[in-house]
Amino acid sequence: MINVQPYATPTYFVWLFLALVPLIIGLLKGKRFMLYEVVLNFVILVLTFGGSKWHEGVALICYVIFETLLIWGYHTYRQKKNGTFIFCVAVFLAILPLVIVKIVPAIQMGKTSILGFLGISYLTFKVVGMIMETRDGMLKEFSFLKTLHFILFFPTISSGPIDRYRRFSKDYAKPLKKDKYLDMLQKAVFYIFLGFLYKFLLAYFFGSYLLPIISKHALVHGGISWWLVAYTYCYSMDLFFDFAGYSLFAVGISYMMGVATPINFNKPFAAPNIKEFWNRWHMSLSFWFRDYIYMRLVFFLMKKKLVKNKVTLANLGYLTLFLIMGFWHGLTWYYIVYGLYHALAIITCDAWIRFKKKHQLPSNHFTKALAIFTTFNVVCFSFLIFSGFLDTLFFK
Repeated sequence: MINVQPYATPTYFVWLFLALVPLIIGLLKGKRFMLYEVVLNFVILVLTFGGSKWHEGVALICYVIFETLLIWGYHTYRQKKNGTFIFCVAVFLAILPLVIVKIVPAIQMGKTSILGFLGISYLTFKVVGMIMETRDGMLKEFSFLKTLHFILFFPTISSGPIDRYRRFSKDYAKPLKKDKYLDMLQKAVFYIFLGFLYKFLLAYFFGSYLLPIISKHALVHGGISWWLVAYTYCYSMDLFFDFAGYSLFAVGISYMMGVATPINFNKPFAAPNIKEFWNRWHMSLSFWFRDYIYMRLVFFLMKKKLVKNKVTLANLGYLTLFLIMGFWHGLTWYYIVYGLYHALAIITCDAWIRFKKKHQLPSNHFTKALAIFTTFNVVCFSFLIFSGFLDTLFFK
């Protein structure tokens, strides 16, 4: 059996577009061919996790069965009770497979876990989001089919964006008018072509062509050099265009299927400060961490009156949030330092904003340009840490 990775080659899109034609025709007539979509979704998942990736396919099946039963079990419990302990147990069990997948390489010399598969992080975020919204009383009903459809929606399974169950289900519940769908199709074509520019041209130039040359020279020179500076910016461009390209593909295909999956990037390098950067970079992840970790932690600390000072409260939230984000990327020093770096950057940003407001410092085109330039460089240095290249350069 062949194995096909999502959005990896232009050929993938040719076959995918042909497969989507019946769905597009149906949506233009105001109908959703759900049976065909289910079959298509199944075929694409088999191609993605088949062949040499069969073990990932088995892990995916086991994971989805476990998580779906967990959501159902907690939903059933939540209809009668709302205990904090059971809620915490449900969340712990939901993230346990992901935790195992992240820990195993750290304790077994880089060996990957048998539980791992492409997209496990994004599926886990979806599941935890459902459990938390069930806890809050936002999800009143449970459906096995709708849950499976949401979790296994193929355009976003590999690299996001991270959708919310209520928003996703709402798209399917309401009739899609022809004018609305034509507008979505227009946006879909734009997103996909922009994704081609990002992924297959710019990311290829920076990542596949330029980066190997620069990294080789940086390693030869050793230590801090202009080649290391070049690596910083080249890697940052590669990371953005590659990831943003994948996200645009996912959003574009979703739009073709009549689902308005949230945009993941919004000109992040034009952000005037680090807080605004995180409102523009990998937005579905940023907002997920904000809503389900930061806000809940802050509310808990306020409710229990453990921290009274608002600044201290916010700073503890930032440190917790970004350290968790660092650990989520992997149990290596550079991911953890990356998370700590961004926490300190946002704490500093908050302090600067308070200082500006107190002393009424001027704001004009020059100060805005300087702020964007400073933020860009702060972010690029963080990506140098994130890349792990410093580990190779100084410690190997």
